Amino acid sequence: MPVETYLEVGAKRTFAGALDWPGWCRSSRHEDDALEALLAYGPRYAGVLKGSGVHFSPPARASTFDVVERLKGDATTDFGAPSIAPKADAKPVDRRWLARNEKIIRACWAAFDRAAENVDGPLTKGPRGGGREVDAIVAHVVGAEASYVRMIGAKTPPFAEADAVAVRDDERAVVHEGIERAVTDGIPEGPRGGKRWSARYFVRRAMWHVLDHAWEIEDRS
Repeated sequence: MPVETYLEVGAKRTFAGALDWPGWCRSSRHEDDALEALLAYGPRYAGVLKGSGVHFSPPARASTFDVVERLKGDATTDFGAPSIAPKADAKPVDRRWLARNEKIIRACWAAFDRAAENVDGPLTKGPRGGGREVDAIVAHVVGAEASYVRMIGAKTPPFAEADAVAVRDDERAVVHEGIERAVTDGIPEGPRGGKRWSARYFVRRAMWHVLDHAWEIEDRS
């Protein structure tokens, strides 16, 4: 079956994401390379969803991807993070969508937790000697998700980086409540009419971030 895919094309980097599979999103400098990267990570994504109750079979070739939308990227795209919501993320959400995506979210969180817990010793450094250690990555991911969830009208209490692990479960409960409220009541308007994310885009962006760092930890362990 074709996999509906979108491309977010910046001046220096392109992201390829599968519309129906939050978290399965990879990047490279050029469109074809981004699609090849997405293909290469299909088996890893399948491993994330194994046992989740959501069936996923990774495609065998890049030609399976049906690119249905090309988005113009921005400075955030070139910096290394997806930044633009595809049109499909404006579609309404319902209880069926919620049930499926909650399973995917839990699977992505579990994959990140396993990666962090299985580290034995310092992570390898980058070519220039950089890169966060595990505790800093966990704090970064938890902090980012606290920021992301505000974009759908929910809010987590402030916390220090040192408390990230302790507050992680409470924050995740807020995420689930926020998504469920988005389904039942819709997304509230932002302060002074400010921008909000759709529930679909929140899940897409947040799970990309979770898996991107889960796979970083695995690759650097």
